[in-house]
Amino acid sequence: MDTDHYKQILLDLKREVSGRINAIDRDIRHEDLSADWSEQASERENDEVLESLGNSSEQALSMIKFALIRIDEGTYFQCAECGEQIPSARLDLLPFAAHCVDCAEKIEN
Repeated sequence: MDTDHYKQILLDLKREVSGRINAIDRDIRHEDLSADWSEQASERENDEVLESLGNSSEQALSMIKFALIRIDEGTYFQCAECGEQIPSARLDLLPFAAHCVDCAEKIEN
C-alpha cells in the first residue's frame, strides 16, 4: 500500500487543523473584539462553543501526529490494538484511524 499518499493527506489535514486551532485561539483571546458592547457580549457567549471546537481539533491533531509517527515506523496499516490490517477503505475515510473497525467498536463500548 502507498504510505506516501496517506502521508500527504495527513500533512494536509495537519496544516488545516493547525490553522483552525490558531483561528480559534485568536477568537477566544478576542483579538478582534468589536467596539460595540452588545456585540462583545455576544462574542464572549461563543467562547464555550469555541473551546469545544478547539478541544476536538486538538484531539484530531494528536491523532494525525500519531498516524504520521505510525507511517514513519512502518505500522500505519496495522491496528494499534490487535495488529490486524486496517482496511484501506477505512483509512480513506479516516486517515488517522489507528484501529480496525472491530477494535474501534470495542474501545467505544
